[in-house]
Amino acid sequence: MNVGVIGLGLIGGSMAKALSTYTGHTVFGYDTDATVLGKALADGAISSTLDEAQCTLCDVILIALYPGAAIRAAQAWADAIRKGALVVDCCGTKSGVCAALEPLALEKGFCFIGGHPMAGREKFGYDASNAGLFRGASMILTPSKAVPAAELERAEALFYELGFGRMCICTPAEHDRMIAYTSQLAHVVSSAYVQSPASLSHVGFSAGSFQDMTRVARLYEPMWTELFLNNAEPLVAEIDGLVERLQAFSSAIRNGEREKLFEMLRKGRERKELLNEREKQA
Repeated sequence: MNVGVIGLGLIGGSMAKALSTYTGHTVFGYDTDATVLGKALADGAISSTLDEAQCTLCDVILIALYPGAAIRAAQAWADAIRKGALVVDCCGTKSGVCAALEPLALEKGFCFIGGHPMAGREKFGYDASNAGLFRGASMILTPSKAVPAAELERAEALFYELGFGRMCICTPAEHDRMIAYTSQLAHVVSSAYVQSPASLSHVGFSAGSFQDMTRVARLYEPMWTELFLNNAEPLVAEIDGLVERLQAFSSAIRNGEREKLFEMLRKGRERKELLNEREKQA
């Protein structure tokens, strides 16, 4: 099978490397940075540069760009994508991308499925990419009702080949609501937490909890700014809910409400234990 990868950053580069390492598929790659293309060719991550002629030969196209750029790329390449080909994006938000690309796919005759690989690192760019990045990770797919079952199965089979351990099928809206909580809120909290003046004096006073809380503050702000703004309503709802809970903790501590504080902490511990049990059962 011929697979084209558009965008060879952390995710796209890792997709290309995984395809070349773990499968027998032929991989074509495209990136606006000629240096990155040269590295991908030298590494063997891609067999050749993706151009319009090669695109017409591809059975699958993976678009690994930010949401706005992914939409523009799909529109730019649409006439070169052969009819019946499968196109999957790898964006961190789904509603806007799917709303733009599902009608385009129907018009041009290819199959589009929204996707989001739940894997990443604090580093970014092709140099941070790794063939094993997706080992055991979850791949979220958001197919429209127009997507045939056989095409969804084809997408799932490909991503399992890349090392993913689980497929999660949902609607774009469900994806964006959950990602606002499980990913985007964590990045907001980490960024806000590390900006305390006390952080500059943490050496000698910190251990694992500090590292856990600050890890994802080392983010790539151009991408996360776009993701946050593209998913504003669900994310703001999560932020507001967290602020409300933090204010309750602040009030209980300020007013010396021992029993109330005890109960709030107990509920948090029990919720975490419940999450651990559900993870074991999944």
